[in-house]
Amino acid sequence: MKRRTTINDIAKELNITAATVSRALSNHPEISAKTKKTVQEAAKRLDYTQNQIASSLRSGKTHVIGVMIPTAEHPFFGSVIHGISNLASKNGYAVLIYQSNESYDYEVQGIKTFIGARVDGIIASLSKETSDYTHFLDAKKRNIPIVFFDRVNDDLGIPCVVIDDYQGAYFATEHLIKQGYRRIGHISGPQYIKAFNERLKGYVSALQANQIPFDPALVYQGNISIEAGKAGTRHLLSLESAPDAIFTVEDFTALGVLKELKEQSITVPGQFGLFGFSNELFSAHTSPALTTIDQQTVPMGEESFTLLHTMMETGRTDTMKIILDPIPIIRESALPKH
Repeated sequence: MKRRTTINDIAKELNITAATVSRALSNHPEISAKTKKTVQEAAKRLDYTQNQIASSLRSGKTHVIGVMIPTAEHPFFGSVIHGISNLASKNGYAVLIYQSNESYDYEVQGIKTFIGARVDGIIASLSKETSDYTHFLDAKKRNIPIVFFDRVNDDLGIPCVVIDDYQGAYFATEHLIKQGYRRIGHISGPQYIKAFNERLKGYVSALQANQIPFDPALVYQGNISIEAGKAGTRHLLSLESAPDAIFTVEDFTALGVLKELKEQSITVPGQFGLFGFSNELFSAHTSPALTTIDQQTVPMGEESFTLLHTMMETGRTDTMKIILDPIPIIRESALPKH
């Protein structure tokens, strides 16, 4: 088995000290550009690989960040990771991804894993089970910078990047009203998650602004899933005064609504209107295509890393919250009522 090349091997090859080699490889300002180039060429020729563990122990940095997502099944989170990874790579950081599977216990274990891996910072979106945030506060006490995205908690003093959920929901509800739908239901998500609470508030405000009384019976508590969309639709349609449109908290729920409406032979649009939220990849390919809100996922990832990078480099942040504009994507499911 081939022996691993060390800094001493490069120093011997070039007849310089190991300290000079180490500084050159670390891009130390006291080492000339000529020496750095010579050392780098020798390192490549001798197939030298830097010992990242030893390097991190010396510098106190691993150049690794942890990213916690609730699920890998939703393309939304993959797209955010794409934005994070692009900028992380350009800035010399590797990304360690952990999936909580929408489980509080898994999320706690993931944060412990990040702490054990000595990550330089954490970017996270909360699981739908999470209502105790001690694990994040523990990481914060250890001076690990944290940024939340999408699903956040404003009470923890942790910077975050979000879409304007209230405004997106307001637009969605008002759009359905303008298309002639008057009794609009809402299938929500867990209300202790701020994003879902803001979407409910936007829905209520849009009704009231358009002189339509808010009816609590038209709100079904869902859990962001296709099955919740189906169950919510069955419940709402069973009401004595059933809705003629539904605004859902996200697109997987909307897909469930669409499936149930088809099973009940209810025509969308025309007879019934439907508006989702999140612009998942499948939303353009349903029949009818789903009207939804785009959450600027790649910019959300990029802004999250930029915010974290500032915190890691300076130890502080002047920005506690970045709010991105929701982008309406108007398709067939919310065309005018006949």
